[in-house]
Amino acid sequence: MRWLRWLSHRQRQTLLMMLLALATGLEFLENIMFVFASSHIVGGLDADPRSFALVQAAYAVGSMLMILKQQWLSRRFGYRYYLTGALLLFMAGTVVAATSHALPQMVVARFIQGVGGGALFTSCRILVNVLFGPTARPRATRIFMIGIFSGSALGPAFAAELIDHGVWQDVFYGVLPFAALATLGAWLLLPDAEPRTDTGGPALGPLLLFGAAIVTLQAALTEARFDVFSHPLRLALVAAAGLALLAVFLWHQWHHSEPVLHLRALRHPVYLTGLAMYFVYYMISNLSGYLFPIYAEQALKIPLAATGWLNTFAALVSLAGIFVYLQVAPRLTRKKPLMVAGLVLMAATAWWFSQMPPDAGPPALAWGLVGKGLFGVLVIIPIAGLTFRALGPDEFAHGYRSKNLMRQVAGSFASALGAVLLQNRQFAVHDSLLHAVGQRPAETEHWMAAMQAALAARGFDAAQAHLGALAQLNGLIEQQARLIACEDIYRLIAVLALGAAAYMLLQRRLP
Repeated sequence: MRWLRWLSHRQRQTLLMMLLALATGLEFLENIMFVFASSHIVGGLDADPRSFALVQAAYAVGSMLMILKQQWLSRRFGYRYYLTGALLLFMAGTVVAATSHALPQMVVARFIQGVGGGALFTSCRILVNVLFGPTARPRATRIFMIGIFSGSALGPAFAAELIDHGVWQDVFYGVLPFAALATLGAWLLLPDAEPRTDTGGPALGPLLLFGAAIVTLQAALTEARFDVFSHPLRLALVAAAGLALLAVFLWHQWHHSEPVLHLRALRHPVYLTGLAMYFVYYMISNLSGYLFPIYAEQALKIPLAATGWLNTFAALVSLAGIFVYLQVAPRLTRKKPLMVAGLVLMAATAWWFSQMPPDAGPPALAWGLVGKGLFGVLVIIPIAGLTFRALGPDEFAHGYRSKNLMRQVAGSFASALGAVLLQNRQFAVHDSLLHAVGQRPAETEHWMAAMQAALAARGFDAAQAHLGALAQLNGLIEQQARLIACEDIYRLIAVLALGAAAYMLLQRRLP
């Protein structure tokens, strides 16, 4: 482009770095906004949670299929055409999502979004290594990380404000300007590359096999929250079928001369240890991310906008922590103490949230949010630096694709696990509270009489006051049941984090 000639080499490099950060941050922004606004989207589509779980699965399946084909597509068309096309597809899916009026439309829209946006993280991280030499690469990596955490920080507050001042469809429309800017930047800034014709065919057989395995496993995860106790055998058979298909795919890839997923190149013990810690991190992070909006908005009755800003506050703590980490990291020869400290801090954060009373407000959550924000900085950034250090330049791209596949699996599993545990625990606590109320008839009658009198004083007749008092009592029981269930899951997160900290302390692969 002619106008690029007026820029210095460093300025052109900076624009490219910012483009890669924007494209990656876009996917994080959209996903976080979607998760945060999910209850409002459910209401807007008049969908029940069981059906709406398909929407979450659709994005994960589309994303994993695209990650698997990222190498072939980028080689076949070049990164300029590939990323521009992927972003246009992501925008098309976003428009379809915003104009959806029923669940099937939203499922299709999220699948299209997953296909378009699923490999943005992988592609842009690979381009950081491809486009920049050893001198410029550290700066590119810093800008890339800042883009990810900036998108994560903006998402909750942005979604909350859009819903508060508009409708749920605005969550999708709000992403489009960022996507359009990234698309324009990809077309103008990414260098042309000669499409390669020696890439072979698209390997549709393995892709279909992998797709069938993932769809089956996603179906098992989607139904887990409902069938784990009512139809355990059916759930086990579906999960076993998915695992069998996945095992066949992995066996095929291991023995194939030109595999889609290069498993043989990723047998390094350091990489495998780092991949395990990535899985643990994404499990804890996604479980906590799923739980907090429900905990704050529904259990503690904190307004939607305030809940969004609380999430953003935690993400801003992460962003500030990154700047500090980037300054001190070169002087830290051992990263293990940082990762152990981050996991212990997450355990303390989860325990803090598990002790909140029903009337706790935003100030009471502040210390926990600080710990939640620092958790990512202290754990994921050191893991990222150590895991891929063992891989050569040719193996890095394969390793990053495998890591992001695992990220989608961990995220889906964490959401399903959180939903199963929260629902079943809430039902159990609700029954216990109803039994406790029934065991104290005098206290219950006194409370009901006081509430009926208060409603009657506001002009309600006796029947309306009685129904209103019953509704108030039921609402209190539901809120208390939800709060206790959320706090129990936070205790589980604390145990998981402490277990991960113990493993990190004992392992020898990641120094």
